[in-house]
Amino acid sequence: MLVTRAARDWAHGRAIMARAAALGAEIVELTGDRLPPQTQDDPRRAYAEAKATLAIVVAPPSKRKLEPIAPSADWRVDLAAGCPAHCSYCYLAGSLKGAPITRVYANLDEILDALPGYVGRGTVTSSNAARRHEGTTFEASCYTDPLGIERVTGSLSAAISWFGRAGLDAQLRFTTKFDDIEPLLSLDHGGRTRMRASINPARFARFEGGTAPVAARLAALRRMADAGYKVGLTIAPIIAVPGWEDAYGELIDSAAATLSDAAGLDLTIELITHRFTAGSKAVLESWYPGSALDMSGADRTTKRTKFGTEKQVYDADTMRRLRRFFADRIGHKLPDARILYWT
Repeated sequence: MLVTRAARDWAHGRAIMARAAALGAEIVELTGDRLPPQTQDDPRRAYAEAKATLAIVVAPPSKRKLEPIAPSADWRVDLAAGCPAHCSYCYLAGSLKGAPITRVYANLDEILDALPGYVGRGTVTSSNAARRHEGTTFEASCYTDPLGIERVTGSLSAAISWFGRAGLDAQLRFTTKFDDIEPLLSLDHGGRTRMRASINPARFARFEGGTAPVAARLAALRRMADAGYKVGLTIAPIIAVPGWEDAYGELIDSAAATLSDAAGLDLTIELITHRFTAGSKAVLESWYPGSALDMSGADRTTKRTKFGTEKQVYDADTMRRLRRFFADRIGHKLPDARILYWT
């Protein structure tokens, strides 16, 4: 673990250091606020070293100015940037700059204190008649998996508790591929947090290194629902390879079986198809050479993003078949779930 000088000025930063020390982590206290450059010449070793490193830093003002994050939520709020998992389709590969070190923010109080100014604003739930009952939504897992680092950081628990007591018409959202929800079960969340399990068929487990098994994620989601949390499924990325109908059918059946008879279940579903950019493909192929994940361009078409970049998405015929299948299977197996969006 690396700790910048400024991070040590914040109580939350010092608390993370204490947790890490209790877990036996090596802590390096930096004399300044810049992370040291990587010294590994071998790209694979440099990647592995960076993925195994967590740095406590201070989020600058530019990082604390929230951005809209449609279609997931009104606003993106970052508790950290980077993820310890090894997913060979990771969309962060084309988004985060530099080595894939996970950076957790010590100035969490400052980040949370700015959120009331965004309440009542936004286009996804705040001004959407069909979803206004959710309040203003804040997504905490755009640039990280907050549960994957929670045992060390405590940031997710702090944010959940903050939303629970803030008295705002607002909701915290996070999605995860991990299952260590013990620290969250007894929190006074006030029904203001929605946890979603990010799931894919077991046959794709080789693309999700370092994460919890899908069955364990679903079991954790059920326990969170039993603890009164709003919950959801993020089925992503949907990968259209031969046999996908059976694989995703079994996945939906498993989710339905795990969540059956959960009292007061409030379940949403988000459906996200696999896509990639030229930049993310190059990075991922350097990180995971020899991966069986298909990024050949077959059954793909080019789509321009709102930022002016191009990404490869499934062609219109493939998208129609996928969307029809998921709508039908979910409607049959999870009829009370709300599908929030398809992309």
